[in-house]
Amino acid sequence: MRMNRLNSAGFTMIEIAISLGIIAFALVAIIGILPQGMKVSRVNREETIINQETSVLLNAICNGDQGLDDLTNYVTAITNTQSEYLPSGKLEGTTVYGYTDSSSSPFPIDSGFRIVGLLSTPKYWPIYSYKSGQPPQLMAFYSNHVVATIRAMSGSASDKAPQNNLAVQQMAFTYRLTCEVVPYGVGNPLAPANSILSTNVPNSNAWDPSWVNYAAFSDWQWRSNYFRYAANLQADLNEVRLLFRWPALPNGGLGNEGRQVVRAVAAGPVQLFPNPTGNPAYNLYFVQPKTFVSAQ
Repeated sequence: MRMNRLNSAGFTMIEIAISLGIIAFALVAIIGILPQGMKVSRVNREETIINQETSVLLNAICNGDQGLDDLTNYVTAITNTQSEYLPSGKLEGTTVYGYTDSSSSPFPIDSGFRIVGLLSTPKYWPIYSYKSGQPPQLMAFYSNHVVATIRAMSGSASDKAPQNNLAVQQMAFTYRLTCEVVPYGVGNPLAPANSILSTNVPNSNAWDPSWVNYAAFSDWQWRSNYFRYAANLQADLNEVRLLFRWPALPNGGLGNEGRQVVRAVAAGPVQLFPNPTGNPAYNLYFVQPKTFVSAQ
């Protein structure tokens, strides 16, 4: 009896070994690129969050918002390093004021009114002495450096309010915000209406008062629209600068993964809301976007 053997075909062990080698080589390359791809994805997500936070914070400061109580869920701490200078520029001293969301804090940041009021603290704030029949005299001026620690308002919903688990909150994306409100020109928000400022008021950042803020030599200068327009700009424009740095670490440190600067113009003077206790550490400031000072 004769038996027919069926023809069979398959991979040899050598071919299988070569195939596994090629696959392993490709996997090594893919695994090597994967961490870089994950880092790029995280950076893009963090930049998107910062861009979304920017619009909220800029609108709050430039519009002088006083009712954004939802900010209390995200702003965990604010510090103001305040330096006092004499008109000559001599440093008199520096004081650091700290504000937290703890109920045991002397001035807890437990409302949007307080948070925006602290973030809107002007970079420079002059202190004047007033005597009857005399122009105001500059006694000193303060330089403020305001920094806030903020958990992201957008992003993953798992770490947002009403989440109160401290461990989960510490894992949330957190950034450090430095806020500066700088007047465009020389002004004194505390001076009485139609008063004449002394000539030793410190300059700010953009306007040289000798360009336009001078005593008119003839009637046509007082009637000049440009003169009045420039004088109003000096009194009513403020530049808002927001510096974002991230991530803010749970131990109080700061990483170097991201940095972004945003600038905007706030139209309107900054108004002081003094604290009834008289303690300057509790003063709040708000931009008045619909209020303009009359230029004389």
